[in-house]
Amino acid sequence: MALVDGYDLVIFDLDGVVIEGAAAVPGAPAALGRLRAAGRAVAFATNNASRRPADVAALLTGLGVAAAAAEVQTSARAAAQRLAADLPAAAPVLAVGAPGLRAELADAGLTVVAGAADGPVAVVQGYGPQVGWADLAEACVAVRAGARWVATNTDRTLPSERGPLPGNGALVAALATALGRQPDLVVGKPAPELFQAAARRAGARRALVVGDRLDTDIAGAVRAGMDSLLVLTGVSTRREAAQAQPACRPTFVAPDLDALFDAPPVP
Repeated sequence: MALVDGYDLVIFDLDGVVIEGAAAVPGAPAALGRLRAAGRAVAFATNNASRRPADVAALLTGLGVAAAAAEVQTSARAAAQRLAADLPAAAPVLAVGAPGLRAELADAGLTVVAGAADGPVAVVQGYGPQVGWADLAEACVAVRAGARWVATNTDRTLPSERGPLPGNGALVAALATALGRQPDLVVGKPAPELFQAAARRAGARRALVVGDRLDTDIAGAVRAGMDSLLVLTGVSTRREAAQAQPACRPTFVAPDLDALFDAPPVP
């Protein structure tokens, strides 16, 4: 019995598991191809708020990993949907992040504004490679004026071909230092919403989460009540997994995605 045989859905983190920067993680396209050929249900859940689901699916497909937009759950979309449910229609929101984040907010029926002077009732902060001091200054002023502060995620780093680089969590920390407090809400992993939404969409009863980070992917799986596989192609190490507290302890640990097709490793 292969590890994957025990589950009706496999939910993949992206950075460090399937992709690394602009390239695929070695072996990932072949592993996903085997799952597709076997008729396995898959989903992708990413804390990266810079791309929209259709853009993520196109990126994956271009790297040899077939994907549909409906299979992709992003923290940007989750944040937009959460605010749309909590705020009046067309409420003004300040987006600090990439164009993909602003597009998700607009699609959710919110009004994206340019700065604190426009009176935003919420500030949404997500990763964007062009985010700078001026963006953080506008967010700082808006939050001090009473705007709700929502972070798409608090990943300290993101993997790249050159090693770990500052992630959205580093930018959130800069704003938290200036404000003297933490965000009102963090939507992305380790919150369980992305995994739960993927399972609902697929109608899955027993999902396996595959990730490379203990503090986000694995902790999110624990909170969602799902089994998890930590692969050692990204951030966290085997030693860190062995020392992890129960709140972020993986069910399985393996070198890479080939473990999905082997007999289940020792939990």
